[in-house]
Amino acid sequence: MFFEHPKVMEATVIGIPHPKRGEAVKVFVVLKEGQTATTEELLKYCEDKLAKYKWPTEIEFRKDLPKTNVGKVLKKDLRAMEQEKTE
Repeated sequence: MFFEHPKVMEATVIGIPHPKRGEAVKVFVVLKEGQTATTEELLKYCEDKLAKYKWPTEIEFRKDLPKTNVGKVLKKDLRAMEQEKTE
């Protein structure tokens, strides 16, 4: 859904631990060259497209996403990076 935003080049979603829900949504976003966006702007974009309980609790802007040789996003690497932050 986020990759449909006009400023977003690519995006991916992972689940992260949440104290009350068990798991929450985190989005990693790479913006198109020369574009700027805020977390609030992307959350506002969710209003008409997602039910409130599906909204991300975190949005992280990155320059790139880890990928395989064929260009598939390595979500396991993103999960590992998130786990390192909590340890």
